[in-house]
Amino acid sequence: MRGRILAVDPGDQRIGVAISDPSGTIANPLTVVQHVARKVDAGVIAQIAQEQYAILIVIGQAVDIEGGIGPRARKAQRMAESISTQTELPVVLWDESGSTQQARSARVAMGSNRKKRAGHLDELAATIILQSYLDAHMDRSDNDNP
Repeated sequence: MRGRILAVDPGDQRIGVAISDPSGTIANPLTVVQHVARKVDAGVIAQIAQEQYAILIVIGQAVDIEGGIGPRARKAQRMAESISTQTELPVVLWDESGSTQQARSARVAMGSNRKKRAGHLDELAATIILQSYLDAHMDRSDNDNP
């Protein structure tokens, strides 16, 4: 799949957003959207996707160890459904389990001071979700070329 992909890390107060490069191989943090209401948030995300020329929207969904759907996962499903009503782009759910912890670990590895590490991790978590999705969907033909 070639083209820009938008990823969303839905949260209770903030929604992290990340975008891929045009080749769909590298994820980059984009912005954080302040949560207002699901329908409003979905409209903002659909608008961002359009402005970024995205071809797909990936929504992070936390599932439990057995792959079960809990309250947070249902919330992500409702967000995906709401976004789908406001854009013709495909919207898919992707397991985000552990993305916030990975974002925190990445900040530590980058040498961020304690105050910065305590800050919001939303767009970094969205970037981790997107990179996971991109890595899992990389064209098999690309793997044949060193």
